[in-house]
Amino acid sequence: MATQHPSSVLHTPARSAAYPMAKPGYGKRSAPDQQVRTRDDFTLLPTRERYVAGFVDHPPDGAAMSVKTLAKQLPLYGQQAISTALTALSVAGHLRRVRCPVIGTGDETRWVFRTFWSRTARDNEWWNTYLATEQATQTAAPTPEASARDTAPPPPWVPAEEPPLQPGPERPGPEQAPDPTSVPHQRTPDRAPDTEPALPASPAPASAPATPHAVEASPAYLALARLGRNDHRLTLSADDCTALEPQAAQWLARGVSVDYLTSALTAGLPAQVDSPVGLLRRRLTDKIPPQLPTENTQPAAPAPPRRLLMECTDCGRPGQPEALPDGLCRPCRTTHSTTADDSPHPTDIADVKAHMNNLRDLLKPV
Repeated sequence: MATQHPSSVLHTPARSAAYPMAKPGYGKRSAPDQQVRTRDDFTLLPTRERYVAGFVDHPPDGAAMSVKTLAKQLPLYGQQAISTALTALSVAGHLRRVRCPVIGTGDETRWVFRTFWSRTARDNEWWNTYLATEQATQTAAPTPEASARDTAPPPPWVPAEEPPLQPGPERPGPEQAPDPTSVPHQRTPDRAPDTEPALPASPAPASAPATPHAVEASPAYLALARLGRNDHRLTLSADDCTALEPQAAQWLARGVSVDYLTSALTAGLPAQVDSPVGLLRRRLTDKIPPQLPTENTQPAAPAPPRRLLMECTDCGRPGQPEALPDGLCRPCRTTHSTTADDSPHPTDIADVKAHMNNLRDLLKPV
């Protein structure tokens, strides 16, 4: 006894356990709030569309939804027939194709292509609202990730702030946490003098007077002081370096390096220099480089929002969901409407059959 299959959906071929999956980010996406799968799904669709819809409804999210892949899985129809069926499913409210931008390395933006599928037929208003919500979700998605990294609590082994050193025993007990020992001693002036000798805060004794810039010398002062070591004709005293330091600092403030300053002051020296300080003062005045315009310090413009564009199911032309009702652009929608209107009326079919029967009767021999 033959088994009856009352379902209106044509039985699709048996699928392999591993359905062809698309690349990460591509492929099928299931719409929310769908009805439970029943035998009466896609009853109102034509035969070919029921066949394709019954197959597309079963693969998981991320499955490959290209026309070529579907044609390989559905042997009854070729790529052109599958493409036409997907267009009809888009008009029926089951399918929408979109492209979503993803941020790549640097300023690169890469587009991924997805097919949103709904077993329950949806109208254009529902799809427009859903895709707008999906776009808002994708636009706001990177923000929590960045803020989670920036505001995440530090690991337990990293203290939130450096605890102040408190006077106590030099070596803690076995159950007492040791105090930090890498902090310089000059940061704890209240330490007892018998535990560790503090660094002297007063200048050196009179027997060894500290010269100006001996501790913290500016790059301009050091560059002038090294001129005499590179060329004895430019030997300067400490007072000469102090006098010329403001002019040399202006050079460095204009973006030149110390090497550039040294080369400009030592290039083309005469055989004998009677006054090194006078020669250098003149060169620092006459050869000072131009002031370059400062770089634009205005904050960078915010990155444009990540747009979600819907594609025409037939030709792939991108556009906003509102501009593609039924998932079709205007030319494809016009073509689809014309094709649907050209289908013969049942009355015309009956007239043609009657006319053909009449012709056959006339051709019969008397």
